[in-house]
Amino acid sequence: MKPSNLFILLLALALAGAAAPAPARQTEAPAAIPAHGVVAVDERHLDPEHWIERLGAAADRPYLDAAAIARQNADLVARDGSVRDIAALPAELDGAEVREWIRALSSRPQGERFDAAGAVLPATFFDALDRNLALDAVPASQATRYGLVVRRADLRTFPGATRIFSRPGDTDIDRFQESALFPGTPVVIAHESGDGRWLFVVSDRYSAWIDRDAVAIGERDTVLGYARKSPSLVVTGATARTVYNPEQPQVSELQFDMGVRVPLLADWPADRAVHGQHPYFGHVIELPLRQNDGTLALVPALLPRTADVSPQPLPLTPANIIGQAFKFLGERYGWGHSYNARDCSGFVSEVYRSMGVQVPRNTRDQSVSPALDKTLFDASDSHADRMAEVAKLKVGDLVYIPGHVMMVIGRENGTTYVIHDTTGIGYRGAGGDLVRIPLNGVVVTALEPLMSGQDRPTIDSITSIVRIR
Repeated sequence: MKPSNLFILLLALALAGAAAPAPARQTEAPAAIPAHGVVAVDERHLDPEHWIERLGAAADRPYLDAAAIARQNADLVARDGSVRDIAALPAELDGAEVREWIRALSSRPQGERFDAAGAVLPATFFDALDRNLALDAVPASQATRYGLVVRRADLRTFPGATRIFSRPGDTDIDRFQESALFPGTPVVIAHESGDGRWLFVVSDRYSAWIDRDAVAIGERDTVLGYARKSPSLVVTGATARTVYNPEQPQVSELQFDMGVRVPLLADWPADRAVHGQHPYFGHVIELPLRQNDGTLALVPALLPRTADVSPQPLPLTPANIIGQAFKFLGERYGWGHSYNARDCSGFVSEVYRSMGVQVPRNTRDQSVSPALDKTLFDASDSHADRMAEVAKLKVGDLVYIPGHVMMVIGRENGTTYVIHDTTGIGYRGAGGDLVRIPLNGVVVTALEPLMSGQDRPTIDSITSIVRIR
């Protein structure tokens, strides 16, 4: 090749390189860390409209219609052992089975436990709890009794309200807090504690101990029929509360959580007061009340017109999933629905419940439910395999790691974003070391930068991806 031709070729290559630079090589450098410490998150990511607008026309396209949701819910009851149809329980409960239910839950902890002041709880404390189970008092058989929950109430591991902790000073997670039930939830009453203050109840998704004052005992048909009454309202806000009234304290300022359904008294006379208040400016609903003798009465109450409610579940669309999830943004994390809030699995289940979709209560059961569309992972799945699945995630997909669940809200610049109710996250700091940041609430985070350990990306800890679509 002549020197002049070589010069022309080199010049052409240089100009081509300047016009179309080669892609930069990808590195594993830590993401930039903002002042608030949550990697790859800024103000726009905290706005639900940011994520909804990115979806375009797909935002309002339903994943499932009402009929498909009904079929999936029926399949959940039929195939998932963590979900129970209490209407299918026999008219007589077998005593041996009741004792088995209680023993499966009320298991004495093996290691040390501490009280709120940090003191070690002695063996005598747990001896008293065991005695209060009153297992010897369970009859060989008993007539099945039914009740309606009359207020938001804790479900406990043992019949007692004392909060129990794994470590001194770590008082956010009460190890005897299981979950909570909401007003209008039907239950079967299987047993009562030795001191008579607690009931062991079976609901559709959980069996545990509840304060007996939170349950009104009623006839089977009345209890089971309450949830089927129509018309009704579905709570679509994070919470809704009845208006204050001084005449009937039990239904005054009563809290309902997202997805709770309450019967609407549509035929209530337009000029008839409800506990001294004109009904025209609210919704007249029907609520269960526990009478002095513990039996059930159904009484009217008022929800304000400003309450975030709907006559039916919201359509299961990406826009509604995002909008409903963001209504909890910033709420304090509440293990087992403590702190009048919820935990990670309670958060995702209530978001989906507002759209009519039922899922199991706990992360363990949600992640492997035979009735839900899922992809399972184990140690044989490589990082590349997992990243390929992460790249396919869509809005509303649920990502599970041991003991935790996150909900996908979208992707931006090749990064997956999730909303979740969490105690905290880990990521690599500027120097490459693992940094742990406490969050204790419903937050938005990027998925890919999260670390489960110094050398373990959270993506490598994924056990399951569940799709409600």
